[in-house]
Amino acid sequence: MPETVDLFVIGGGSGGVRAARIAAGHGAKVALAEEYRYGGTCVIRGCVPKKLLTLASRFADDFARAPGYGWRIDGAHFDWPALRQAKDRELARLEAIYRDGLARAGVRTIDSRAVIEGPGRVRLLATGETVRAAHILVATGGTPYLPPTPGVELGITSNEVFDLPRLPGRMVIEGGGFIAVEFACLLQRLGVEVTIVYRGDLVLRLFDDDLRRHLDAAMRDAGIAIRTGETIAAIERDGAGLRVRTARGESLATDSVMLALGRVPNTRGLGLETVGAELDERGAIRVSADSKTTAEGVWAVGDVTDRIALTPVAIREGHAFADTVFGGRPWTCDHEDVAQAVFATPEIGTVGLTEAQARERFAAIDVYRSRFRPMSNVLAPRIERMLVKLVVDRASDRVLGVHLCGPDAAEMIQLAAIAVKMGATKRQFDQTVAVHPTAAEELVTMREPVEPAEPVGGAATIGG
Repeated sequence: MPETVDLFVIGGGSGGVRAARIAAGHGAKVALAEEYRYGGTCVIRGCVPKKLLTLASRFADDFARAPGYGWRIDGAHFDWPALRQAKDRELARLEAIYRDGLARAGVRTIDSRAVIEGPGRVRLLATGETVRAAHILVATGGTPYLPPTPGVELGITSNEVFDLPRLPGRMVIEGGGFIAVEFACLLQRLGVEVTIVYRGDLVLRLFDDDLRRHLDAAMRDAGIAIRTGETIAAIERDGAGLRVRTARGESLATDSVMLALGRVPNTRGLGLETVGAELDERGAIRVSADSKTTAEGVWAVGDVTDRIALTPVAIREGHAFADTVFGGRPWTCDHEDVAQAVFATPEIGTVGLTEAQARERFAAIDVYRSRFRPMSNVLAPRIERMLVKLVVDRASDRVLGVHLCGPDAAEMIQLAAIAVKMGATKRQFDQTVAVHPTAAEELVTMREPVEPAEPVGGAATIGG
């Protein structure tokens, strides 16, 4: 007879693993199948290895600043194979932690692709075994989108870039979202000549316009070529390298092409149609607020639902599912005012409404904005500046959005997000004593709103 479980989880990423562990802790009999490596996109081929590479790349800026602070650094050079090996060791360590956590929770882990065979039935392709499950949770994440571009097979995606045997001398990156700008910044600092090709007029389409302009200028100043209003029409072999043909008829010689056009829900071939689980036009599983699909006994969490494609969101959705279904403590993940970070250089931290969104929803708003040189650049010949911006509802004085671009923006936004989530007012920000000298003090020292027509930046400087 087939094995019977209370919960079968398809996908060993952060959301699926959290759901499995919490459900098992509530006494459920749980099995989890993962066809690749435990940890999912974030741990294996996403935010964790990308952050490690970003940190490595920023040593280039540190070395450039060092002489201004009295340090003499001679002979420093970058070793890509050494970084790749160190990264692999860390990912192996993290995957082992994921596996161990599941085992200690009593979850049966299965190294196999799993598909839904029918109501309450999951088939393991590696063995042909069928498992009966009272509840099925789909947590298969996303996969890079590949356009129907001639020669697309000659390019790479963010899945492959971490394991390149050597770094290319030149790379064309198509896209203008998180993945494109993060890899453009880190690869440029590791010595790659980077060109971004992006169909829009400014990178990071869904972010505050001041952040977008600020980062765009910083990337160009760092030496990254950004070609906006453009797309790749074809990729061709050109001797030992590649040649990119653009929709405008231009030709770009390069050694590598990275397609960073976003990710799409990973739902193909899961058997969702056998149980009547509906998908939207992007292939995402349609779910209710409590992660129920349209199929009886089937739930879905994380990027596969295309709500907010962030690891912490997937974790909370998985936890809420397990508490609700198996723990007798129903709750749902709150998707409002979720802080986000873009680990470009300079990095972005943002939470709440953009200025444009606030103007659409509120009768009147005030915008506070400061642009200054961070202290790390004061004694160094560096031109990078930092942007700090608050968006405030004039009627209630509530802070609607906080937007940062510069060193440690991601660390700062986590704390600012608490205040925004609590409904803090601009007056409460102002009543908070500043920590000096820091960039973060600008969050609590800006007193006069700027006029809407004012360009990015004011005259603020640290200590001035």
